[in-house]
Amino acid sequence: MQENFLAKWLNGELSDEELAKFKSSEEYASYEKLKEVSASLRTPDFDVENTLEQLKANRSQTSTKVIAMKPYKRFLRIAAAIVILITGSYLYLNFSNTSYSTELAENNELLLPDQSEVILNADSKVTFSEKSWDTNREINLKGEAFFKVAKGKKFTVTTTQGSVSVLGTQFNVENRDGFFEVNCFEGLVQVDYKDIKKQLPAGTSFLVIDGKVIDVEESNASQPSWTRNESSFKSIPLKYVFNELERQYNISVSTKNVDANLLFTGTFSNTDLKMALKSIATPSRIKFQNEGNNVLFYAENTNQ
Repeated sequence: MQENFLAKWLNGELSDEELAKFKSSEEYASYEKLKEVSASLRTPDFDVENTLEQLKANRSQTSTKVIAMKPYKRFLRIAAAIVILITGSYLYLNFSNTSYSTELAENNELLLPDQSEVILNADSKVTFSEKSWDTNREINLKGEAFFKVAKGKKFTVTTTQGSVSVLGTQFNVENRDGFFEVNCFEGLVQVDYKDIKKQLPAGTSFLVIDGKVIDVEESNASQPSWTRNESSFKSIPLKYVFNELERQYNISVSTKNVDANLLFTGTFSNTDLKMALKSIATPSRIKFQNEGNNVLFYAENTNQ
């Protein structure tokens, strides 16, 4: 019997001659019986989608099969990656910021792209965009810095408490927790604090302590005292004096029976700790103990 007789017979495609020849074969009787039995069988219900999902789950547990992406989908993935890379590079080059900072007990001087000078006091940081500096002279300050601004377009210092704008001048900005002060030493600056706008000519200041604007006397100083390694205060609560002492010497200050809101007027050295402690304690009529990096200020009648 030819090998294709069976398939043609099942499909009813045999000619009369082929059918007669197939029936005369030894295999015909067996195939005819098998066909009859098969016709009586009922195919069970079969959930194709569920079976396919189970098959996929079994395959994932036994082995990992790598399926090649279609060329078009692969092209889209590559194109998307290129777009992301180009966009990221553009944003980095045009909007990335430059930062300078100081640690405790450290000062630092730097030049901005327009040759404006900045001196950072201890524990301070400035951030600006060097790429767009020619069109936008804006710098963000955390801490305290003295600025000598080169003449040119508007120059703005922004802080969490307020901003200062100038064209070309020298001024100092201190932005600490609960403390905001602007001192103009040359030219004219404008301070924006909440809903207040105030212009400061040389020798004047703008001071905010714990959210309250404080009147400040005029001064003939040419630059802030800390640039000469001294810290000066005029009717400032002791707690801010202690904070500055910690920044200048990288120490920890604690108090006992001391009114931290007592106003202090005076100056302490930023290079001689022993002298600095005396300069604070004597006019405040308090005492101190210094052990390593820890300083305790306490009232005269306090038991130790």
